[in-house]
Amino acid sequence: MQTSQSFRLDDFIAGCIGGSCSVVVGHPLDTVKTRLQAGKGYKNSLHCVLTIYRKETVMGFFKGMSFPLASITVYNSAVFGFFSNTQRLINQYRHGDGRHRCSMADLAAASMLTGLMSVGLGAPVDLVKIRLQMQTQMVLAENLHLAGNVPNGTGIPLRSIGIPTQSLYRGPLHCVSSILQTEGLQGLYRGAGAMILRDVPGYMLYFIPYTVFCDLLKPDGTSSLHPGSIWLAGGLAGSISWVTATPADVVKSRLQADGQLQRKYRGIVHCVLHSYKTEGAQVFFRGASVNAVRGFPMSATMFLTYELSLQFFRGL
Repeated sequence: MQTSQSFRLDDFIAGCIGGSCSVVVGHPLDTVKTRLQAGKGYKNSLHCVLTIYRKETVMGFFKGMSFPLASITVYNSAVFGFFSNTQRLINQYRHGDGRHRCSMADLAAASMLTGLMSVGLGAPVDLVKIRLQMQTQMVLAENLHLAGNVPNGTGIPLRSIGIPTQSLYRGPLHCVSSILQTEGLQGLYRGAGAMILRDVPGYMLYFIPYTVFCDLLKPDGTSSLHPGSIWLAGGLAGSISWVTATPADVVKSRLQADGQLQRKYRGIVHCVLHSYKTEGAQVFFRGASVNAVRGFPMSATMFLTYELSLQFFRGL
């Protein structure tokens, strides 16, 4: 698996395996998070869960999973392979040895570069996933400008009118095709700017805490970590990263969900200002509790599967 001292392919393969496992574990709560952040009519996380279950059964929690399950293998392969190899390249350049222990500054540089790289692959995946997850949302009458179509004196509160939408997309491929036809290639990267604001610091607060927790959980400086310690370190790192990334994630989700019917936001700044004016500062922390809960099992599964896969490949 090793092609040179500073570049390894097994990191990419292990990231692919870990990513697939983490999607299955985390997608139901990801659906809840997206509905809370970009949807309407949910009082809190529990109400969102119960509403999805009553209206769409258990399968509602897995809407849009096929595309990330297929694509996340490539995405996490790139993320973990890029991060690990970037660490080694930095060490090779700075210390002449790719196996040299990374300093915090080196970890931060590798993490932020990984976050920047990840947007190129992850933005279209996130966009399609969110568009599919949001298909069953009610369309408010004010968004469809139905006011002029309802006779005066009917006594109907226009702002409370909701009509169920038909599915806009038949599946992931149809979603991609529709976006390309209606919005062009740039449509697949709607919300990419907010994703950069989320992922560049987000990956720094993902890989650095994981490294710190692993060091703290080692019984001594040289022994290998117990799988339970890897699971705990990965889960804690995931929760920290996702909670701190929630404000940027809210903006990203709204920008990416926008445009299914009528464009509401002109860009990041407009989305932030409009959301703040209409819903207050608390809107930027909507879904934070779900992110914390979801981030733990997803990241715990990701890191544990990744590390065990590496141990297997390097033991061959």
